[in-house]
Amino acid sequence: MPRSGRRGARLLPLIAALLAQAAVPGAAGADPLDPTGRWTANAGGQAPVPPMGWNSWNAFNSDIDEAKILGSAQTLVSSGLAKAGYGRVNIDDGWWLKRRTRDGRLVIRTAQFPSARVKGGQADDTSFRPLTDRLHAMGLKAGIYSDMGRNSCGQIYTADFKNQPEGSVAEREIGLYGHVDQDIRLFFTEWGFDLIKVDGCGIRGLPADNPRVRSGLYRAFTPLVDMQSIGRTDVAAVRALYTSVADALERERPGGDYLLSLCLWGSADVRAWGKDLGNISRTSDDITPHWGRMLTNFDTASRRELYAHPGSWNDADMLFVGQGDFDEAHPTEAKAHFALWAMINSPLVIGYDLRKLTPGLQAIFGNADIIALNQDPAGNQAVIAYDSDDVQFLVKTLADGSKGVALFNRSAVPAKVTLNASQLKFRDDAAITLTDLWTKAQIGFTAKRDFDLAPHQVLIFRASGSRRLGEGLYLSEQPGRVNPAVDGVVARRADPTIHHSVTAWSGTKGPGEHVQYSGWGGSRADRAVYGQVLRVGGTDYDTGLGVLAGSRLEVRNAGFRRFAAEVGMDDAAAQARGTLRFAIYGDGRLLASTDGVAFGAAARPLTADVSGVRIIELVTRAAGGSADDPAPAVWANARLLR
Repeated sequence: MPRSGRRGARLLPLIAALLAQAAVPGAAGADPLDPTGRWTANAGGQAPVPPMGWNSWNAFNSDIDEAKILGSAQTLVSSGLAKAGYGRVNIDDGWWLKRRTRDGRLVIRTAQFPSARVKGGQADDTSFRPLTDRLHAMGLKAGIYSDMGRNSCGQIYTADFKNQPEGSVAEREIGLYGHVDQDIRLFFTEWGFDLIKVDGCGIRGLPADNPRVRSGLYRAFTPLVDMQSIGRTDVAAVRALYTSVADALERERPGGDYLLSLCLWGSADVRAWGKDLGNISRTSDDITPHWGRMLTNFDTASRRELYAHPGSWNDADMLFVGQGDFDEAHPTEAKAHFALWAMINSPLVIGYDLRKLTPGLQAIFGNADIIALNQDPAGNQAVIAYDSDDVQFLVKTLADGSKGVALFNRSAVPAKVTLNASQLKFRDDAAITLTDLWTKAQIGFTAKRDFDLAPHQVLIFRASGSRRLGEGLYLSEQPGRVNPAVDGVVARRADPTIHHSVTAWSGTKGPGEHVQYSGWGGSRADRAVYGQVLRVGGTDYDTGLGVLAGSRLEVRNAGFRRFAAEVGMDDAAAQARGTLRFAIYGDGRLLASTDGVAFGAAARPLTADVSGVRIIELVTRAAGGSADDPAPAVWANARLLR
């Protein structure tokens, strides 16, 4: 439900709330494909560009204390990284002592955070306000960690968890469940935090047969999330719990001065709704300092380019630059990891003990040109322009019209590759200039250019040239403008395109890694929904949007006068699929439409005058065919023209 709809339901009488609900896409009795004339992706909180900062987990796990937090914060400032954008210091798991039973208030572990002792108060009166005040005085924002359930991830999954909550079963229940309003008020209003990361282990990992439940250590919580089965996951209940956190944040910070980080690891169909609720949304389970695991996390976010926008970003997890396969002995891998996160607009959150910062690592974290790709105000996640198991090209369109370009060798052997002007959507008869963002060297070419990629190397450039579409923008170049409000996915499937890495927590026990991150079949830029080339009536298109029947895309317009596309059923569809109808709406009004388009028919031109329109909506409806397996459709060359 859109944020405005939830707010209205709180403030208006019951009858008005019911009327508001009736207008919400997907509400009972409403057709989710009907135009709303509104942008429904999240616009609350403070994330116009991907957040940057530091988090304690990858460096210290739960073995944290005040000296470690402040030491890293001071390094951010003294090194200049804070000025480069790393402005948030986030305290992860391990800070709490207990939840006191007399009033439900959380108690800080003062042995690790001595400034939290309240002078003149009772022994269990604690406050993080002295610490957040100190961070704020340094020009930094402060973040805190919690869990949606009764217990944290560390309690449930980490055998050697340091700083375990103490006391009775009830006192050890330090999660948000049953305490959302109280804890959000404590964190944001009383303690002065600016960000909250909300994990989901407590609503996932404590079934009645859990050994720690049977032993009496924790209470059972019937799991709402099953990572191995979307069918056994209660998506509506999970979304409702996270919605309650978002609502509480709006009440405590009505000016929107907060940041909500959803940590559901790509489960519970969060791909479809996380963008409407939080400022960043984790797309995978935890990253580890291993090349294979980095590939997994990258893959869970890299094909969700239409599901990230200013205000709501895909989060492939924290950076592991400085450790393991990404330490100073592996500069190629460290630079690749950093460059990839910048290109896909994943938050740049350092997970290294910054008290050990070296000039070499600072040069990676502080590369202003690569940071600028991540922080570009247009907010376009990179689109995969060439895709294979071995090599990928990523291209993102920047606010000034130039392009960020990454040539990525995923493999452990050298690769010879050729970059073509068409992959940049530049003209192939005009000069193109690439500026290497590590070496600052410039490379000029026309039409195409060959490159040698070392194993695990990412070459990253800013590219300038003459645009193929000189009078406007292709929508696939501007994913930050496009929101799949309804993406047509009716059968939630795990994504088979994600790298299967050996995980640190299970090793090689059992049958091996398998697909688990839901969301395959969602809307795509320059690809059909299941990864095929866009093709209609036997004609291939290298540019456009791949969608499913039963989808509605919202597009932000900014001064463009005309929308145009060629539309049709993708050739990847089975033949017996009925027909498709395509429609363009402007601020809720029908502007143009087609009658039924059948499989095998040539793409049809569809245009509309969008002068003065704020929100364009592209609706694809099915007429006949299987409602359980909607046909793939194509908005080929979808473009905004001046």
